[in-house]
Amino acid sequence: MPSIGNFAEKRSSMTQRDKIKKVVLAYSGGLDTSIILKWLQITYDCEVVTFTADLGQGEELEPARRKAEMMGIKEIYIDDLREEFVRDYVYPMMRANALYEGLYMLGTSIARPLIAKRQIEIAHETGADAVAHGATGKGNDQVRFELGYYALDPDIKVISPWREWQLGSRESLIEFAEKHQIPIPKDKRGEAPFSCDANLLHTSSEGKVLEDPNVEAPDYVYQRTVSPQDAPDTVTYIEIGFEKGDAVSLNGEKLSPAEMLTALNALGRDNGIGRLDLVENRFVGMKSRGIYETPGGTILLTAHRGIEQITLDRGAAHLKDELMPRYAELIYNGFWFSPEREMLQALIDKSQTHVTGTVRLRLYKGNCDVVGRASPYSLYSEDLVTFEEGSGYDQKDAEGFIKLNALRLRLLAARKAKMGAVSD
Repeated sequence: MPSIGNFAEKRSSMTQRDKIKKVVLAYSGGLDTSIILKWLQITYDCEVVTFTADLGQGEELEPARRKAEMMGIKEIYIDDLREEFVRDYVYPMMRANALYEGLYMLGTSIARPLIAKRQIEIAHETGADAVAHGATGKGNDQVRFELGYYALDPDIKVISPWREWQLGSRESLIEFAEKHQIPIPKDKRGEAPFSCDANLLHTSSEGKVLEDPNVEAPDYVYQRTVSPQDAPDTVTYIEIGFEKGDAVSLNGEKLSPAEMLTALNALGRDNGIGRLDLVENRFVGMKSRGIYETPGGTILLTAHRGIEQITLDRGAAHLKDELMPRYAELIYNGFWFSPEREMLQALIDKSQTHVTGTVRLRLYKGNCDVVGRASPYSLYSEDLVTFEEGSGYDQKDAEGFIKLNALRLRLLAARKAKMGAVSD
């Protein structure tokens, strides 16, 4: 393990064109990452390993393999990470009810640490000394990827082409692709109307036609949900079963984490659930406008809060809500592998010990509502809360409770009255 001093000295002495033997590229198979692949080969004269992650984005991934082979790549990784993604990243985040700035369900943010982790693993497996990504120098993803890389391997070299090359326009990218015989799909020759990132949790669309936050997003931007106005006129009822804070069954059928989110996505899609138009604050300092679709995640979050309502003690529930914005911000900013996120996760997971039971939900035209919840660990007592005669609660006790809580307020009021009299 290198010392901090040696590590800092090593980093400061590196030049932009340090000799790199092999690099693992996060590769989608699209035009941009294909250009990056060729650029890496030319600029660094190095071997490139491609890594394509299946996170449930819904795209055929074999074309990425064929394109990498066509470009001379010998080591090609295409990994199905859907179960790991939901089980080890989405579900822990859902236990926290995490929302960035009160609204965003962190669909892109939570995928980046898993991609970074697998990239570093592949780098170690193949003997690569560098990793590369296709995130631009303006966004959050460059931060998320690279914080993940360095947290898992402090000595790894990181290449960010968008911060190095001079290909600053669509025309220059197309020209580079044509020069190096990289196939360009017809729909990529023009300016894309917006950019999109997708995985099993969500889709994220931004840029171009979405850049003016005062202009309503066109209907064609939405890819994963029907419009709430076009959703069925009939109500859909579902029941989700939870064990220790994680969804494990849908309408009585046991499902794996990825199967659960896939099924909830279909229900959310058909009922127009999970759309969000948000102007958010990026970690790098600017505001950006995004259109998000999180159909299954919205249902899951609503259901999780429903089961917590009857199983979490008030103090625990309120503490979780106080900590949630900090936890969500850590994920948004790329600190998934930080000690503070892990500390918060331990506290959150402890709170879920008795978050077990079932939640019934009503889905209708963009709305997702809890209509019932039950748990063997429920803290809800009909006997205590009833307006009828009950046991275990003496209403006379409330008088002393109120007077004790009012004591400081009465003292403040008395002082105020006294000072008022003096000033008069």
